[in-house]
Amino acid sequence: MTRLFVNEIQAQTQVDEIYRVADKQQRANRQGNLYLLMQLGDRTGTISGLRWNADARLYDSFQKGDYIRVQAAAQLHNGLLQLIVSQLQVVDPKTIDFADFDRLDLVKVDELWSELKKLIDSVQNDELQAIAMAFYDDPEIESKFRMAPAGVKAHHAFPGGLLTHVIDMIKLSELVASRYPQIDRDLLVVGAMLHDIGKLEELSLAGELNYTDPGQMVGHLVQGVQMLDRKVAEAEKKLGKEIAKQTQWRLQHMIVSHHGSLEHGSPRVPMTLEALALHHVDDLDAKMNMATEFIRADRNNDSDWTSFHTLLGRKLFKPSDNG
Repeated sequence: MTRLFVNEIQAQTQVDEIYRVADKQQRANRQGNLYLLMQLGDRTGTISGLRWNADARLYDSFQKGDYIRVQAAAQLHNGLLQLIVSQLQVVDPKTIDFADFDRLDLVKVDELWSELKKLIDSVQNDELQAIAMAFYDDPEIESKFRMAPAGVKAHHAFPGGLLTHVIDMIKLSELVASRYPQIDRDLLVVGAMLHDIGKLEELSLAGELNYTDPGQMVGHLVQGVQMLDRKVAEAEKKLGKEIAKQTQWRLQHMIVSHHGSLEHGSPRVPMTLEALALHHVDDLDAKMNMATEFIRADRNNDSDWTSFHTLLGRKLFKPSDNG
């Protein structure tokens, strides 16, 4: 029997298939009746699923990360597909073909990891290169870096997403540095590599994606600086000399300021050319990914516009081949 992947579902499709529960919430409508809102997924993406008249017993019958068979009808709502679920049943994971659910493209990740090494090799400053290699040569960091998403929901939220995001950011950083020679290119490249490194400790990468306890209480900006401090010490041993303090705190500043503003979680705003460039490169790559994925997920063929994107604060135009 051919599997119906999420990206193959169209409006009016009758669905009888197994999906993984990425999230679930119990909500009440205006009349006070309870319903389930689920995020159901496979390796091609996720789709919202609604089960009306769902009591606490049904809500407790399965958990995030479980595999469930759903019988449902697909419909468009504000330009996005959703499933109206009539029946659901938990499935034994021993019967699952995990290749249907694993979004990690090992071939692509291998290519990206090799590309990262070439980019590190292009760094001329021996101290900055030694710091970058201290991370790259760490087997535990490599295993996490290769599979980590860049976020839980906002952007690059898939296995290998952080590595994809970092490579794209470094390439953008090289373009920016070539246009503005007053920017320290090596510092910007290494800062781009390490700006989100704390997410390897902030996020729990085993099983269902979630935040670790330290990740909830400390956060990846602080955790990234802590990781940097440890790797600086390793790099100094390998170099046989102390790394310039200014190099260390300028990298620290890039990590803690890359969100750009206090209201977005940065304890400091960018105050160096490299930190300012890093923030905008990060913001550009994240927003382009969000916009691209949102346009791709929009299934409303009756309009050239998507529904309203809450994070971007706008609708997006969907160019067609018809001019």
